[in-house]
Amino acid sequence: MHRIEDYALIGDEQTAALVGKDGSVDWLCLPRFDSAACFARLLGDEENGHWRIAPEGADTCARRAYRPNTLVLDTEWETDAGAMRVTDLMPQRDRAPDLVRIVEGLRGEVTVRSTLRLRFDYGSIVPWVRRSDGHRVAVAGPDSAWLRSEPEVRTWGEDFGTYSEFTVAEGERVAFVLTWHPSHEPRPPLVDPYKSLHTSVEDWQAWAARCHYDGPHRDAVVRSLITLKALTYAPTGGIVAAPTTSLPEELGGVRNWDYRYCWLRDSTLTLGALLAVGYQEEAEAWRNWLLRAVAGDPADLQIMYGLAGERRLSEFQVPWLPGFAGSTPVRIGNDAVNQLQLDVYGEVMDSLSLARRSGLSAKPQMWAIQAALMEWLRSEWQQPDEGLWEVRGGRRHFVHSKVMVWVAADRAVRALEHDPELQGDLDGWRAMRDEVHREVCDKGFDPERNTFTQSYGSAELDAALLLIPRVGFLPPDDPRVIGTVDAIREELDHGGLLLRYSTDGSVVDGLPGHEGTFLVCSFWLAHALHTTGRKQEARELFERLTGLANDVGLLSEEYDPSSGRHLGNFPQAFSHIGLVNTALALFGPDGAG
Repeated sequence: MHRIEDYALIGDEQTAALVGKDGSVDWLCLPRFDSAACFARLLGDEENGHWRIAPEGADTCARRAYRPNTLVLDTEWETDAGAMRVTDLMPQRDRAPDLVRIVEGLRGEVTVRSTLRLRFDYGSIVPWVRRSDGHRVAVAGPDSAWLRSEPEVRTWGEDFGTYSEFTVAEGERVAFVLTWHPSHEPRPPLVDPYKSLHTSVEDWQAWAARCHYDGPHRDAVVRSLITLKALTYAPTGGIVAAPTTSLPEELGGVRNWDYRYCWLRDSTLTLGALLAVGYQEEAEAWRNWLLRAVAGDPADLQIMYGLAGERRLSEFQVPWLPGFAGSTPVRIGNDAVNQLQLDVYGEVMDSLSLARRSGLSAKPQMWAIQAALMEWLRSEWQQPDEGLWEVRGGRRHFVHSKVMVWVAADRAVRALEHDPELQGDLDGWRAMRDEVHREVCDKGFDPERNTFTQSYGSAELDAALLLIPRVGFLPPDDPRVIGTVDAIREELDHGGLLLRYSTDGSVVDGLPGHEGTFLVCSFWLAHALHTTGRKQEARELFERLTGLANDVGLLSEEYDPSSGRHLGNFPQAFSHIGLVNTALALFGPDGAG
């Protein structure tokens, strides 16, 4: 049985594939991150689609690694007869997406087997396969995929799969290219697999070299940034939360969600990370995506959008997939899109404020959008909402949501104070800011325990409260902040890491079962420990968190300290954003150029 951490990521900034230690591509959606998967073994079995290249009879690889500062993956195999390497990549596309797999002999002579099972529409549709000009062509409905090898090797069809078998001796190479295109269009131009490899390595290394960070754990920071870049949908600048759906937060449980969309909650932290380490162009693309996505009636602001800003992300279940480790249901789409989360107004206001302060190019509509958001928020902020974590147990007055309302008002007031030419109700927004602050401190704070709580009148805690000093609501040395950090650290601890909130006997999220520790929350704790003066403890926690990354430096959404397994969708942008921002906080301005 595969573990989530057994996978590595390759991609072309429009979609991504997961490659296992056994040499199998088990997840790939074409042509976009949110398209239907043509390889869905990740959530099922071999009959749901996969493509494995490995030595005949071999189980798992001897070693694997990305080429330094790239998204090009080398997987090496050792057998009694010799050794070989498979290099996997998805070159930056011109028109069509290509998956390139290059087999190279390293020692002796190795017999290699390729097994390709294309299954369109999340593993449900077996295509018709034919030969054409040295290719294998698979077609079903709107989808078409072409497989070729250079040089040609023996290939045959069997059991609704396509098989190849050949030998490689030291120095010999065989390259496979799988190309997708709409079935009604002609085959796109062929790519040169070896030229694509050379260009991909050069391009990724040139991009990574732009990173200004030069402090401790630079390799982990750069790997996180490369992962964020890989999760970017290049045509629009949107960044998906993860390239997967329904990887479970509890093995065998129902907490399985589709994360192949763009969340506003990630916006400020993402923008700050990109700007701090020198990626101005990517930060601007994300800011521009944000402006397009949120344009319109402020009352219709959503918590997430599609890759191009699409609003309809209706959730349905896929009954033919049994789920990862039997975790059902498998969900496509995300009904949380319909939730009210007041915190996103603060995220948007904070992001656009950061963009303005950081010197990103001015957009004439930006302040008009911000002013409209503020006017809506002024009349609606007192209602309960579903909160940052998209709970499905009913609305509450979540403290983090109210804190982010304060952030929205604070950033609006600061903008007007800095630039008197901007139009807005300075006195009214300032009064709103003060009112929100008073209410949160009165209704959201438990003086007996000296901690802020998850919601008004609740005894529960929430790791999102660690962001209170970070957004400027209270200073780090305020006794209420220190008390909150200590309470969260004690009550939400699981194996030295943090749960985002307790699921023991709680009805807050409306779901059965439990979940693992939430990695970004543990990064927030390290950041909070640092800002409250416990720098050594912060660094020790950060060291542990970076050590949880898998063998190629990737982090999932959650981690189970009891079993030592990754949980949740993978790799997770939020976790990698947390790593970058915490490294910058802990190791100071000297680390960032």
